[in-house]
Amino acid sequence: MMQSKRDLPGTEEPTLSITALAERTGVPAATLRSWESRYGAPLPTRLPGGHRRYGEGDVAMVEEVLRLRAGGLSLRKAIEQARADGVQPETSVFAALRRRYPELTAHVLSKATMLALSRAIEDECCAQAERPMLFAGFQHPRFYLASRQRWLDLARTAEAAVVFADFPRRSRRGSSPVQVPLPGDAPMLREWVIVCDAPDHPACLAGWEHPGQEGVPDRDRRFEAVWSVDPQCVRHAARTCAQILAGSEPGEARALADHLAGSPPPASPDLRRAAGLLNRMLGYVERSRRGPEPGPS
Repeated sequence: MMQSKRDLPGTEEPTLSITALAERTGVPAATLRSWESRYGAPLPTRLPGGHRRYGEGDVAMVEEVLRLRAGGLSLRKAIEQARADGVQPETSVFAALRRRYPELTAHVLSKATMLALSRAIEDECCAQAERPMLFAGFQHPRFYLASRQRWLDLARTAEAAVVFADFPRRSRRGSSPVQVPLPGDAPMLREWVIVCDAPDHPACLAGWEHPGQEGVPDRDRRFEAVWSVDPQCVRHAARTCAQILAGSEPGEARALADHLAGSPPPASPDLRRAAGLLNRMLGYVERSRRGPEPGPS
């Protein structure tokens, strides 16, 4: 018999009501009850008074069902597959975006280019957005310290600001940005992440650092990266960050849940065309940094 996430050791207590689960996933509460009655999933914990409670694993399972349904599976098959796969909350923003949005163009970029893109998102999206939700992955505290003053400024006008790294300890309660220590085996420690979730200026960037770069100068370290300004894609990145936050700070994650509920409208055709052009430009810019391609001998 397959264990649910709440049965596994070391997982959090289910705290989400069915209304909260509906808001997080965009699936109406009545539909969730119907799924439970007909297919046995998502299966809640029942409080003494009979009220349902769900965990982050249930959020991930429902989102996986929606993804499988969008891929053409029937509802029954989608639920069966999501349960069989034992869907767990995401631990990697890059992997979450690649799984949910395989159409995103992946680029191999140097750290210098990643830094330039991050600065552009911070300046254009974060600085102009109305009360954005901000998340960033810095890998190591020294990288965050190099950007700390920028993030202190950005956090002043943000709805919330959260930064991840292998910090030695959590930041002081009430401070902003919230500094979240990651364990040594966290996939996010190999990632470069910035997410600005806002109705008016959404954007995200996530990159996975290639292994075997011990002798490479810091500026030339390479990442396989994806980026997007699609509101739905950015929301998925933000929810993934909130899931990772919930692993160590469930109270902080619950405080963000209302702001990340529901699904924003998809990107317009004009925005998709502009993103396609920017992807091509980014490819040329990165190749120009490496110097001219060798010609025929």
